[in-house]
Amino acid sequence: YPNAAVARERLFEFESRRRGTPVTLLRLFYAMELRYGVVHDLARLIHQGQPIPLGNGAFTCIWQRDANEMALRSFELAQSPPSIWNLCQPLVFSTRAIATRLGELLGREPRFEGSESPTALTGNATAICSVLGVPETPMEAILRWTAGWVKAGRPTFNKPTHFEVRDGRY
Repeated sequence: YPNAAVARERLFEFESRRRGTPVTLLRLFYAMELRYGVVHDLARLIHQGQPIPLGNGAFTCIWQRDANEMALRSFELAQSPPSIWNLCQPLVFSTRAIATRLGELLGREPRFEGSESPTALTGNATAICSVLGVPETPMEAILRWTAGWVKAGRPTFNKPTHFEVRDGRY
């Protein structure tokens, strides 16, 4: 997947330079909503009594509505050659801390396996947030909504993010 993402960016960059077409490249770091995302994956694991892998001890993410809203407003950032932006919350979240809070909301103690690695793939959204503002949806609201959704047995996309994978094999 990373190679495909880089190739896609290079094609857009090539055509932008060749034709002078303004382009905005958005690097999305874990969009999420009630049926999908890292928070949903964590809530599902906790609710099912499965262990939370801690290899990736941190992550960045953004609520899907906020990502859509910022993507639409990013048209004003387009230029040639392309402008490049990381699209996520400006905060890095601890997998352990988020799982612990979800456990409280779900009424279940999360089980952890492994330990946090000193590295994780995260996005730095400082630049886009300085221009477009910080995404509106607070993590606490996302945690409450997602815990309620999972606890109620509501539908999911059944497509895990594989947030725990560190070797690139999904």
